[in-house]
Amino acid sequence: MSDAAGAGEVEASEVLCEVSDHIATITLNAPERMNTISGPMLSELARLLIQANEDPAVRCVILTGKGRAFCAGLDLRQERDGNGLSLASSPTTLNLRNTPPTVLQSMDKPTICAVNGGAAGYGMDTALGCDIRLMAESAKFAAAFVKRGVVPESGGTWLLPRMIGWAKASELIFTGRTLSARECLDWGLANEVVADSELTDRARALAGEIAANAPLAVQASKRMMRMGLNETFPDHVHHVYLQLLPLFKTRDMAEGMKAFMEKREPKFEGR
Repeated sequence: MSDAAGAGEVEASEVLCEVSDHIATITLNAPERMNTISGPMLSELARLLIQANEDPAVRCVILTGKGRAFCAGLDLRQERDGNGLSLASSPTTLNLRNTPPTVLQSMDKPTICAVNGGAAGYGMDTALGCDIRLMAESAKFAAAFVKRGVVPESGGTWLLPRMIGWAKASELIFTGRTLSARECLDWGLANEVVADSELTDRARALAGEIAANAPLAVQASKRMMRMGLNETFPDHVHHVYLQLLPLFKTRDMAEGMKAFMEKREPKFEGR
């Protein structure tokens, strides 16, 4: 990609990705506009998520933002039509099937959202699409969709009733309320709230704890959890058995059992 991005292109620096210690850290890097996401940024973020999911060296993914916001939603400051609507985010031009929240739902690698600041609208839906959410004290979720005349367009109406129940999801969506990090913790939307200065270290520590385990088993566990949301218990038990059969043949399972017998930490290879 050239240094000078033209119309319809994303600056490479607007979405960063770094892989170290089996952890891919993907960072929204447009702090001057509170990490609002343009159409090209959506494509780049989705591409990097898919790339991390397919990279055998990656065992966990951290998604975060730079600056005082995680993501303030879609970028509505692009060209507008005569009615004042953003052409880039209109239903006729935005392909919701290939955007980050949809990609997140299909990923086998565990995902952690380190919510460093405000997550509004699309940004909130993207954070909800991750498996685990760590929130800085200053972070917040703003479910302001109905205040803008739209619905949660990227998974909120599917995710929230499953995460916090119908009644609480209804309260949040119908009022368009903003929740502080502590309120998100109380509502069950956050796993943990930490000091702003500790968020990055805490996210990496948790990701490292996950990455230390047998990656094939972790990914299979995530697939089983996802399947279990939409199947009966007998069907689920059968599918778990089918997942166990190939795991029994892996070097990682042999290493896990050997390490247990030898009373030492296992060293997994993802094979």
